[in-house]
Amino acid sequence: MSDESRLFPVNLVWTGGKSGSLAVEGKAVIKTGEASYHSPEDLFVASAITCYMNGFVNFTEKMHIDFKSFDCDSVGVLEKVGRSFEITKIEMKAEVVVESEDLRKKINRALDLAAKYCFVGNSMKCPITHNAKVIVE
Repeated sequence: MSDESRLFPVNLVWTGGKSGSLAVEGKAVIKTGEASYHSPEDLFVASAITCYMNGFVNFTEKMHIDFKSFDCDSVGVLEKVGRSFEITKIEMKAEVVVESEDLRKKINRALDLAAKYCFVGNSMKCPITHNAKVIVE
């Protein structure tokens, strides 16, 4: 990624009640608001976990490491803080499957780097914990 600023335009159109259609040009529309659609909290946590996964994939490519699968569960905790509510922490649990034991150390390094350099997570004020398990098959 270059050092220059990049813009990420997003459009939200109210569709009634608390619902809306979230659009990014050239991408699928996301329904938001009501209980059956994605909430802002869902999208907040999703942005952190997606950035973590993308960083992991990026670092494995740079390090020339192959892996069989990546699966990560994430939970954001919403709590009342003062008069408002905040996501106070995000906990991630990743599981990576590799073919051989000699890849374990490199995969752990890629996971650590992904967590360290996740710009979305670094932009959030809540702490994010990353727990990972590497499985050899």
